Amino acid sequence: MPRPGVLRALDGQHRLLALHQLIVAGQAEDVQVPAVVFDRLSPDQVVELFVTINAKHTKLNPSHLISLAGRRLYPDKELAASHDIIRALNEHADSPLKGDIKLFGVGRGRVAQAPLAEELKGIFTALDALGGRQSDRFRESEQRFILNNFKKIERVFPRAWVGRKYSIKTALALRAFLRVVPDVLKALRDSHDDPLDAHAIGRTVQPWATLVGDSRFETEGEWRQKQAGGTRGTVELLARELRGALGT
Repeated sequence: MPRPGVLRALDGQHRLLALHQLIVAGQAEDVQVPAVVFDRLSPDQVVELFVTINAKHTKLNPSHLISLAGRRLYPDKELAASHDIIRALNEHADSPLKGDIKLFGVGRGRVAQAPLAEELKGIFTALDALGGRQSDRFRESEQRFILNNFKKIERVFPRAWVGRKYSIKTALALRAFLRVVPDVLKALRDSHDDPLDAHAIGRTVQPWATLVGDSRFETEGEWRQKQAGGTRGTVELLARELRGALGT
């Protein structure tokens, strides 16, 4: 082993503790420990694997793991922040996405956590490049802003948000809405508005109602017509439309 602590135990921690006691007592010379080593897993993959092993194959309630704060699950601060934001979107009583997200593959939601976390990391990168007081203010209250933003999106697209024949609450659409968060913040900054002012957010995204509209998300209509060569292209096409309607 190149250095102590380089490996993390995903399962069998109690067996490792017993092995440690045998080593301390000098009785571990003939003990063989079978192990599976996962190489080059990203931090988010490690956490998802930990939840899978310890929740799906035991009697442990997965909600106990999901309810942990991001900083208890992830060493990466951006992944930790992303987890906390997504949990807030999925669990807050007044969230328009309450119950719609499947955390670590657990729950009734139809939208996976991973693609949303990927977009949130992109937001953090873009805001770090943008810099300034508004960027700092967002990072201090990111959960509140994201919640307010989706509440206003729900109001801008009222028919699509509740309709069964619309794709506005799919992972593709939600990723596009997250992708333009830096543009929404820029528009707020240009208007000298507070990014935590829900009314200001509503005014900023209101043009989407007429320039994008509910019909953009009709599953068998415009949504299907604008499938742009896979996930990445479809998300980016919608993001460009949203960005253009903001005038940024």
